[in-house]
Amino acid sequence: MPDALPVLLLTRPQAASERFAARLRQDGLKFRAVISPLFTVEVTGPLPDVSQARGLIFTSANGVTAWQALDGRTDLPVFAVGPATARAAEAAGMHAQEGGGSAEELIRHIIAQRPPAPLVHLHGTHVRGDIAARLSAAGIACTSAAIYDQPPCPLNTEARAALDGQVPVVAPVFSPRTGELLAKECAKAPLLVAAMSQAVVNALMPLHKRNLKVAERPESEAMREVVSDLLNRALARDY
Repeated sequence: MPDALPVLLLTRPQAASERFAARLRQDGLKFRAVISPLFTVEVTGPLPDVSQARGLIFTSANGVTAWQALDGRTDLPVFAVGPATARAAEAAGMHAQEGGGSAEELIRHIIAQRPPAPLVHLHGTHVRGDIAARLSAAGIACTSAAIYDQPPCPLNTEARAALDGQVPVVAPVFSPRTGELLAKECAKAPLLVAAMSQAVVNALMPLHKRNLKVAERPESEAMREVVSDLLNRALARDY
């Protein structure tokens, strides 16, 4: 099928995947979207005691969603890892400031700000960066609490068929967690991967891929640019 459209394999939760595909279509890109989330988000709680907290840290919009579901406070300032997380916090009624797009940049941002403490980092059961420990070591008291889980999901039949086929597959990978899960899969099709960050690249190391590009910035717009380039390469079979 030399003229078949490339497959865009989207492995984030359904709503986020649909939004990303819609934005790419608005850009005039041609592809066949296959959505197969590699994990679900389950609110677990418990709601931590933040009665003494002076601020909250979120490193994912999923954390904000879980915090809302647990009826967490919205009157504390928020430090968000990137623009998507900051937007989610603002939509939930909180005042948020972005931290640069990665855990490393977020830590540097908070240390430079020296905000009132203690802070509380709210995250999932799969977490990286040791944010609370590193901030505490830098003299900014911080604790952490896991308030949601990300249990894995198997690829659906359509996604498995795409990876087993001959048509090139472009896969945006936005998190190390997704990278770890995708790296367990085998791909016979030419696989072109867009990675959000170097941490994602590291998680993807075991995966056999034809092309790999890293976003210039760890944010959705930069990922869109990389994915656009890979989709055009896949359409031209130039990879």
